[in-house]
Amino acid sequence: MLPDDIDQIDLTVRATLRDILGLSQERVDAFRSETPLFGALPELDSMAVAGLLTELEERLGILIEDDEVDGEMLETFGALVRFATSKIIV
Repeated sequence: MLPDDIDQIDLTVRATLRDILGLSQERVDAFRSETPLFGALPELDSMAVAGLLTELEERLGILIEDDEVDGEMLETFGALVRFATSKIIV
């Protein structure tokens, strides 16, 4: 996978968080790898998780199995990007 691919995944995850959670572009632009998500963003509740994951599947062309969804993948922005990256087969 090329660095440009990883950058595109990062941008897609940011855009999905912005669109699904109604966050400002400035807010998602400030996310760093260690930025906490689930439990730290009030907008990211259990109902929003389902919408977020469904939208990531659509935008990235991936399939997220139910047994892959856990608190660790949603713990930080970096964890979510790494998970999404791992789902893309090059």
